[in-house]
Amino acid sequence: MTLAMHDKEILIQRRRSALSRDLAGLAVIIVAAVIGYFAFPDNLALLTRIIGIALLVLSLDLVTGYAGIATLGHAALFGSGAYAAGILSAHYGINDPLLMTVAGILGGAIAGLICGAVILRAHGLPQLVLSIALINLFHEFANKASSWTGGSDGLSGISPDPIFGMFEFDLYGRTAYGFGVALLLIVFMLLRLLVRSPFGMLCRGIKEDPLRIRAIGASPKAALAKMYVLSGAVAGVGGALNAISTQVVGLDSLSFTQSAEALVMLVLGGTGSLFGALSGTVIFMLFEDYVSAANPFHWLTMIGALLIAVVLFAPKGLYGTAATLIARRKEPRP
Repeated sequence: MTLAMHDKEILIQRRRSALSRDLAGLAVIIVAAVIGYFAFPDNLALLTRIIGIALLVLSLDLVTGYAGIATLGHAALFGSGAYAAGILSAHYGINDPLLMTVAGILGGAIAGLICGAVILRAHGLPQLVLSIALINLFHEFANKASSWTGGSDGLSGISPDPIFGMFEFDLYGRTAYGFGVALLLIVFMLLRLLVRSPFGMLCRGIKEDPLRIRAIGASPKAALAKMYVLSGAVAGVGGALNAISTQVVGLDSLSFTQSAEALVMLVLGGTGSLFGALSGTVIFMLFEDYVSAANPFHWLTMIGALLIAVVLFAPKGLYGTAATLIARRKEPRP
């Protein structure tokens, strides 16, 4: 009886600790959003784009960091969500931002189902090859279906209505930025619950030892397929936000470059951590914006030097390495 009560107390303490970390994470996002609003009042479009890409990197972290699926074609999910939201507005006249976001979620989830069904048939390096093939197929399909997507000219004619009929999307990007922050907070909280759930722990177990997972009677492929669909839904939110905020969807949202940069941002922050995905995205995009403006001719060299330094001296990513160092300092010394 005493042992059971002790285990129960440990479980309650862990739940409280997890809840405190969740609340701290939400607080950090809110504080960072407020600081960004006042620090960059004339560049809210950049901050909104950062949020959209952060949602893409979070979705990539689900399949790569937590489930161990190698992919370089994750922008297919992001772009599918963007086109789904854009087509709903441009071709069907449904301009409600919330409905457009739902369309983005469905578009990303369907793309995730398709990509997962193909990519999960292989392992390791062949997965990367399949993901590259898929992103090229998605890109070419969007280019050829120009009557729906606008092709190389991009999909225009997207005109979102005011949110709740009150908050109109203005040229300054204030409403789009607030909408993006709200979406990020909701998605982040849901993902924190997901990765701690039995399903999330199952996917982590598959990444570590899929043979043991099969031995206990679970199906790794089915679990990974579900995770891919959930990842697509998250990426679709980012794509929908991009379509709503910019009011245009281009083929670059389905590009291999976008997929590769998302993976770079994830590695920069640290895989297997939602906080790492967010920090890597913010650091990379702000650094890219700053150095490209300061030195338009050699900014790629600076970014390359940053990435080399991170890989060599912080192999777990900036956030992952910092978290490890802090944990070591907190450990009691013998």
